[in-house]
Amino acid sequence: MTILDLFSLLGGVGLFLYGMTLMSSGLRNAAGDKLRVILEKATSNRFMAVAVGVLVTLMIQSSSATDVMVIGFVNSGLLNLTQAIGVIMGANIGTTITAQLTAFNLSAYAPLILFAGAILYLFFKKHLVRDIGSIILGFGMLFVGISIMKSAIAPLSQTELFINLLSGLDNPILAIIFGVAFTALLQSSSSSIVIFQAFAVQGILSYQTAVYLVIGAAIGSVTPNILASLTANRNGKRTAILNLVFNLIRALILGTLVTVFPIILTGIQALSPGDIGRQIANTHTIFAIAAVLIELPLANKIVALSQKLIPVRPEETKKAEDQRLVYMNYTKNIPAAMALSNAKLEIIRMSNFSLTNLKTAIECFFEGDFNKVEQVLDGEDTVDYLDHHITSALSDLRTHRLYGRDRLKLGKLLLDVAALERISDHAVNITEYMVKLHDNKGTITGDGLEDLHRVASAALKSVEYSLEVFATDSYKNLSQAEVYEEEMDDMSDECITRHVERLINGQCEPYGGVIYSDIITDLERCADHAIDIAFSLSGIEEDDLRAEQM
Repeated sequence: MTILDLFSLLGGVGLFLYGMTLMSSGLRNAAGDKLRVILEKATSNRFMAVAVGVLVTLMIQSSSATDVMVIGFVNSGLLNLTQAIGVIMGANIGTTITAQLTAFNLSAYAPLILFAGAILYLFFKKHLVRDIGSIILGFGMLFVGISIMKSAIAPLSQTELFINLLSGLDNPILAIIFGVAFTALLQSSSSSIVIFQAFAVQGILSYQTAVYLVIGAAIGSVTPNILASLTANRNGKRTAILNLVFNLIRALILGTLVTVFPIILTGIQALSPGDIGRQIANTHTIFAIAAVLIELPLANKIVALSQKLIPVRPEETKKAEDQRLVYMNYTKNIPAAMALSNAKLEIIRMSNFSLTNLKTAIECFFEGDFNKVEQVLDGEDTVDYLDHHITSALSDLRTHRLYGRDRLKLGKLLLDVAALERISDHAVNITEYMVKLHDNKGTITGDGLEDLHRVASAALKSVEYSLEVFATDSYKNLSQAEVYEEEMDDMSDECITRHVERLINGQCEPYGGVIYSDIITDLERCADHAIDIAFSLSGIEEDDLRAEQM
């Protein structure tokens, strides 16, 4: 094998990998938000979760991308670990389609495919058409890359060094290890399987060796997920562990079965006699389906194992308790008025989390306590979870026959949920101001800090009172809630005026001055959102109360 053959091989691999990336990116862009919607529909029904994993991976042709999305969804609370493992199992099946496609010998048609993709991508302005063009371009590049690889590796069959290297892979354990390492390097099991196919078609790899390489490739495919989980929370890390455990068990079971019962491989070969590329593709698919069928009943055990490997902390147990709906789990078969009452109870519960987050954020800012930054971020996760699920449950109430006042109340409650989520967002902003001050060595002068204390106390008083009015239906106290909110506004204006004077007189450090203005704005908006919540149902529920008394 000459140096030019080596360059050709590397170029073929590079073109193939780029084609995979381009095709996957085009599929992802063409699918748009449908991927998020489909993944969010993965319910606690494990069979549905597997189907979702298969479908999403078929749409984007990358199990790694699906798994990374799953880690992100678990990280944000949109999926739990039981749902996640089902999607991960499905992704392992969906990713086998790439090897099935490349088992077709379409190299002769690849130039035409490339031309068609280029026309769509270069000469059309519509985004969807361009995305389809990039999918077709990527598809064509796959086959051009495979063709180049096949031509480049043909001389390898005559190279003694390479023959000696591959002869070592006759040992199943070494073959599995090589499959793990090679796939980890490429960070794509689809890519490594196709390269193994190319080697086998050229007579450099035997089918039996390729089988163990396929088993190892499944383990190596977990590498991108492990890397993605490094910045995730503990549940996100557990999701990556789930994937690793699933594929380790898969390798152990399948490796043992094909070693003890070689007739299994004979049966797979019989499906496509004389076509080793198709045999490897079929092996990849059959192994993936078999692994899911064997391990799906063990899903809860695998989840439990991941929780033992990364133990559940007390604060996580509390967070799990917080991140659930208490009053809105069953709203479809109850009267609309009762469903709306339950919705309000759920929103009152959410308001307590938003208020606690605001209190903690204010303490965090004035105390400079970095531990409370994490508390606020955890609280924000809970509020975001409730925002998403309460909004979804309220939207489902539209299937009820809502008329007049009930329809109006539903709209108001949706606005209240959004306002509570914004209050929690402002709380996160306040903690970020503390971090920025610390990182940039900024300061706020004594007078400014004193004014901020006064504004923060007034804001907290206004928010607490307004949310109390909402929770207790104390609409007679709305005027007092307005007084507190107006006092907060007046105090904010006075403090900003004094702040400007300090800036003019050079008594205020510039960076701290910017933070000063920002935090007052956030506190003022918290009070504004809270007073809106207090008034949201006043007219509707006051009328209802009067009707009950008559």
